Amino acid sequence: MTIFTIWFTQLPDFFVILLAGVAMAGLFVLIFMKAAMVAEGGRQPLVRRMTGPNTKLLFAGLFVAWAVVFGIGLQLVPQEGANSPYGGIGLIAMFSGFFILMGLIWSVIGD
Repeated sequence: MTIFTIWFTQLPDFFVILLAGVAMAGLFVLIFMKAAMVAEGGRQPLVRRMTGPNTKLLFAGLFVAWAVVFGIGLQLVPQEGANSPYGGIGLIAMFSGFFILMGLIWSVIGD
């Protein structure tokens, strides 16, 4: 029950966080709604833009930049494990690399 009432314990501090959470939930609903309506429409402008030849070069360049930045960056920090602040850099590298590679795959296969 505490999770539902914690927002009202320190209202001015937590209110901004609550509004941000509500805004993100609304954004998710909007994205899901637009994704559900794609089947009715045909090829969307985002898909046309993501499968163009320039986008392939963009994602390939992003991948090379990602590999260089995190390849060098992760070698410069001490290897103390995942529970250190440097583990957060590895997590950011992992997630950003996943999305960059998914964009690259989408732009290449989408032809």
